[in-house]
Amino acid sequence: MAVTEDSLVVDLIDGRSISAPLVWYPRLLHGTPGERNNWRLIAGGEGIHWPDLDEDLSVEGIILGRASGQSQVSLKRRLESRKAGARRNRVSNSKSVRQPTRVGSQAARHN
Repeated sequence: MAVTEDSLVVDLIDGRSISAPLVWYPRLLHGTPGERNNWRLIAGGEGIHWPDLDEDLSVEGIILGRASGQSQVSLKRRLESRKAGARRNRVSNSKSVRQPTRVGSQAARHN
């Protein structure tokens, strides 16, 4: 199984490879490469789960060419939530803890 910039490619046990455009699966489309690559098989190989994206796809659905059933409203909320989370992470990561500069009695004597 591979997720490229524009496709989901699933290799089946019978030797076939099925490819579907990522635009059919908006959560994958908007995911980072790291999120897309963090997947596992579920239900005995009947489906694929991406925990970071909260996405589950059935192999049968991919074979039959079923696109995601996620509504545009739901997708918009999810993307806004991701943006807000990313902003919070940037702010918390930019706040550094500064250690006070210590000037000991030895340093004061040498000046």
